[in-house]
Amino acid sequence: MEKNIELSNASNKALKDYMGLKSEETLLIITDEVLRDIGLALLIEGQKLCKEAFLVEMKSREINGQEPPQQITELMKNVDVVLCPTSKSLTHTNARREAATKGVRIGTMPGIGLNTMIRCLNADADKIIKLTKDVAEKLRKASVVKVITEKGTNINMPMKDRNVIESTGVLREKGNWGNLPSGEVYLAPWEDKSNGKIVIDGSMAGIGMLSEPIIIEVINGYAEKIEGGKQAKKLIELLDKAGREARAVAEFGFGTNYKAELCGEILEDEKVFGTIHIAFGNNVSMGGKITVGSHLDGLVKEPDVYFDDELIMKKGKIAF
Repeated sequence: MEKNIELSNASNKALKDYMGLKSEETLLIITDEVLRDIGLALLIEGQKLCKEAFLVEMKSREINGQEPPQQITELMKNVDVVLCPTSKSLTHTNARREAATKGVRIGTMPGIGLNTMIRCLNADADKIIKLTKDVAEKLRKASVVKVITEKGTNINMPMKDRNVIESTGVLREKGNWGNLPSGEVYLAPWEDKSNGKIVIDGSMAGIGMLSEPIIIEVINGYAEKIEGGKQAKKLIELLDKAGREARAVAEFGFGTNYKAELCGEILEDEKVFGTIHIAFGNNVSMGGKITVGSHLDGLVKEPDVYFDDELIMKKGKIAF
């Protein structure tokens, strides 16, 4: 019973405080069979807060970034607010982009679990906003991001003049979109320019927590060599299923949510303060040019992070 109350409270806060849902507005909840309970909790709270609230359930998608059915794409354009507690991400889809262009506010919640929702939506939003803005301000002045770890990560990602996105989870303005909960700074490095090695040792989207690291050699912006155990082979299968562009370096992200914990759900994992993530695949939503129907993030723990020559983070601790 206590969990139900906590879920209701988190749902209410998500809609009212983070999405800014108003009494005269309409709300659409998109869910699937995996996250039906969270979808229903959001619907119940939404019905209390706004003019009309709708819930639509689709079959769970196979991979992050796969489009929803066309009927749902059309529904998304005809409401004020959309929340998407789905097992796979709708963030990097044409459906999301088209709806946001029409002014719809959209919060995507891929793979969200009960504990993540309760924990992260109780964070101090102002604290997350400040750290996010501080990191973003420094990143906008840089030309290259470099990440090094004791486990072997050593990669350079040129990003001069690329759009730096502050994702705080506060989505109250027309056309705002992003993850809920959130807390990260991210961008699309220049295509074909990143080079080096990434040792993913936290979690991997589409796989979960890693039992052993996945080692990726990046040459001119593509994951050309992937090594490790069974989970590395699983990643290769996921990437190969989507095509060559699924191997392209799509994103560099910096977690800024102090409440987030490493749990195997990439929605929360990529927000963990003290980590960075590098994604492969679609990056059109963040100003890139890669349109493949896949977007998979890999989490790196305890990194040294440099924006040009300035040390920003040392072994997962802020250094500025």
